Amino acid sequence: MNDGKPRVVIVPCSGIGKAFGSVAREAGYELCDELRPNTTRLVALSKLVLGDEQARARVRQCPAITIDGCKLLCAAKLVKHNGGTIAREVAVLDAYRQHKEFKPDGIAELNAHGRQLARIMAEEIAEVVDELGRHAPSGGNHA
Repeated sequence: MNDGKPRVVIVPCSGIGKAFGSVAREAGYELCDELRPNTTRLVALSKLVLGDEQARARVRQCPAITIDGCKLLCAAKLVKHNGGTIAREVAVLDAYRQHKEFKPDGIAELNAHGRQLARIMAEEIAEVVDELGRHAPSGGNHA
């Protein structure tokens, strides 16, 4: 599992109908399902919007990384509103500015460039997760 270390909660944008929101979600899935399944836990933004107690407890108990698709920063705002501590705020727009060769397109399904941008973001966020794990106290709360 996660060797007694607290998990890092990943809260991606749920900007349905927006390519950058889709990149945020895809990066979250890639990170939590493929790259760091034992040290991360995805929390759907919609659960925080609806006041789901389990989701709210997770963001309060574990450090959170938010992945926002636009300047509204809904993921970051909702984590803070629910009493969570944000370890890192990540913006798809910033990642796109660094990797303009990967212009995302598509809503229901991202194009290859969008998937590549999401993968790059997931890999960069995985490094942040690893760093947080090195500095986390042992025996913390589990998500």
